[in-house]
Amino acid sequence: MQLLDDFRLHRPTTLDDALALRAELERGPRVVVVGAGFIGAEVTATCRRRGLDVTLVEPLPTPMARVLAPEIGQVCAGVHRDQGVDLRLGVGVAALLGGARVERVRLADGSEIAADVVVVGIGAVPETGWLASSGLEIGDGVICDATCATSAPGVVAVGDVARWYHDGYRESLRIEHWTNAVEQADAATARLLDGPAAPPYAPIPFVWSDQYDLKIQAAGRIAPDDEVFVAHGSLVERRFVALFGRKGVLRGALAINRVRQLMGYRRMMREGTSFEAAVAAARAE
Repeated sequence: MQLLDDFRLHRPTTLDDALALRAELERGPRVVVVGAGFIGAEVTATCRRRGLDVTLVEPLPTPMARVLAPEIGQVCAGVHRDQGVDLRLGVGVAALLGGARVERVRLADGSEIAADVVVVGIGAVPETGWLASSGLEIGDGVICDATCATSAPGVVAVGDVARWYHDGYRESLRIEHWTNAVEQADAATARLLDGPAAPPYAPIPFVWSDQYDLKIQAAGRIAPDDEVFVAHGSLVERRFVALFGRKGVLRGALAINRVRQLMGYRRMMREGTSFEAAVAAARAE
C-alpha cells in the first residue's frame, strides 16, 4: 500500500481535515469509507444524505463490533444497507490504487471498488512522542492515577491522551469522546487545587452518535461479549434500549431512538446495581 498522503486520503482528526473532506464531497465523488466504528459510520451516513455512492469496508463481521454485541451490530448493518450503502464486512483493504489520486481500492478478497475519495476511520493513536523526554510515564497515552495526576508532581492530563485508573471499573481507561474530556477537566482541576485529597475520577462514560434517522446513545462500559437483555422496544423496530451485564453487574446500556430510559440505567450503574436487578426493574415497567 502506498503512503496515504500520496493519494490525498482523508483521516478526519482535525477541523482542517473535516473542511477538506467537505470540499471534496461537494464534487459528488464515489466514496469508500474504511472502518465502521462511530466515525466511519457517521461519515457514511453523511455521504448518503448527500446522495453520494458509498462503500463501507470493515474487516470485522459487524459495524462497531469492538463494542457492540453481534445482534446489535447487525441492526446497524441493516440500517446502512437500507440506506443504499455497499457494505463490505469481514474483509480488509489490501491496496490503494491510482496515480496522483486514489482511483480504486483493492480488498483482501481480490475485489476492487472504484473510488474518488477514501476516508480512513480505523482508530486513533495518542500523540505522545513530544513527551518522550519529559519524564512522564507513557503507555498508550499519559499514565495517570485515579485523580488524573501524572507521574510528575503538579502535572495532570485530560482528554484523549490521558490514561487514568478508574476506581469503579478497577482498570486503566483512555476514552476518546469529548464528553469525557469535559468531565475529566473538572476532576483534573480538583487534583491541582486539592492535591491527593481530591476525589477519584470515576464517571459512567456517556457517548452518542447520530446516523441517518438513528439517535444512538450509550452509557457505561460495553463489550461485545457482555450478556445482553433488550429491556424496551425491539431490535426489529430499531427502537430499543439494551442492557449489558458482566459478572452479575450492570455495566452498560444502549438506546437507539428510545433515549428516555437511558439516564435511569446510568444512575443504576453509578449505584452498582446488579444486572439481575436492572433486568427485573425493566420487566416491571
